[in-house]
Amino acid sequence: MAKIKIRSGRGTRIIEVDDNAQKWSGEEFKKIQAARKEAAKDKYVSVGRGTGKIKFGDIKTTTTSSTKGMWISSGRGTGKRQLKK
Repeated sequence: MAKIKIRSGRGTRIIEVDDNAQKWSGEEFKKIQAARKEAAKDKYVSVGRGTGKIKFGDIKTTTTSSTKGMWISSGRGTGKRQLKK
């Protein structure tokens, strides 16, 4: 089992953890995230600069399709390029 280094605080500390201690992306993270949402579906979250509230379970689950052909900005927002993948 390997160790990985994670920066904490404001980037001033480095902690070594096991490489499988926390999953940050991928299908496994999506499963963890869905379980957390299901557990907290009756809780409220504030919206609209804190002036309103809605149930967390009422937020729709979004899906991301292919990003091929989308434009992204570069530099200070003055340039743009099209994604090819």
